[in-house]
Amino acid sequence: MAVPQLSQQSASGKSMFFTSDNWAGAHPRICEHLDRVAAGFSPAYGTSDFDNDVARRFSEIFEKEVAVFFVGTGTAANSLSLASIQRPGGAVFCHTEAHVVEDECGAPEFFSGMKMVPVHGPSGRMDIAELRTAMAAFPQDAVHHGRAAAITVTQATEMGTVYSLDEIEAIGQIARDGGVALHMDGARFANALAALDTTPAEMTWRRGVDVLSFGATKNGCWCAEAIVFFNPVFATDMPFIRKRAAQLFSKSRFIAAQFDAYLADDLWLKLAGHANRMADRLRRGLAATSSARLAWETVTNEVFAIVPRVQAEAAIAKGARFYDWPVPAAMKDQVSNTETLIRLVTSFATTEEQVEALLSALK
Repeated sequence: MAVPQLSQQSASGKSMFFTSDNWAGAHPRICEHLDRVAAGFSPAYGTSDFDNDVARRFSEIFEKEVAVFFVGTGTAANSLSLASIQRPGGAVFCHTEAHVVEDECGAPEFFSGMKMVPVHGPSGRMDIAELRTAMAAFPQDAVHHGRAAAITVTQATEMGTVYSLDEIEAIGQIARDGGVALHMDGARFANALAALDTTPAEMTWRRGVDVLSFGATKNGCWCAEAIVFFNPVFATDMPFIRKRAAQLFSKSRFIAAQFDAYLADDLWLKLAGHANRMADRLRRGLAATSSARLAWETVTNEVFAIVPRVQAEAAIAKGARFYDWPVPAAMKDQVSNTETLIRLVTSFATTEEQVEALLSALK
């Protein structure tokens, strides 16, 4: 169903925006810090001491010396990450519903010159056996149809699930065995980290990840993404790749300032934890209703539910905002003609009152 023209509040006066965490604004602490950094002069193009100090914070967080490059969008982070590890005739293996293959308008292929090879798997995660089979079809001497070059995993996945640490490690081993790089799309990296209750190091380089797209925009920043290299070999050409892709901001201190506030006092983890808890509240509420039901189990800030179409339309009429979601092929017989599958996304700005308002609107 179409999402009608949006207003700031529902008829009841309670905002019910569950379309995307991209719809949420910026956290006050990040806005205040941007205002402070705006004063005075600073060397441009990421050459200031401030930019470098913020970049070094990532090495502290990941417990390893890393190379960091700030960019403005998640699509840029993913596309340029893959461009840095490209091979002529390369194939990149990803889940069939990954953002890089479904929602980035071919940008990863455009910037990297490589093709995406979708790999099936349940709940948004690539099946390990299918990944091995897919990679076997692209040996390094396959000059006519291309060679394996990289694997990319989405953490958290597009379906609100996460790869376990063991699964990441298994995929990392496949990458090492095949002599290819492992990239992680971390648009909702903080939400996955909070869900697994682990450390950034454990969820990345200690499990074999070479390059990470570190997302912050969805979790309280205005426009801040970072490409983090755990393997310095792949970072060599990134200064030129980023410049050529028009992602070297002259006033990069404003991206650095967002990260400075975002990472201070673990604000980023607190915001992600809050979003996940609001999703937990929503999951419990939906599970307790007699008409709606959860489509599958999720653990981050995305919730998928099957609801009667008439109730979904009534909720929209009351001011609720969410998206219809394509029904996965494996679930076609589980959603009737009178029902719809919807996606609900919570954010750092979601409140308990908003969750309760949505649950009431769906009844």
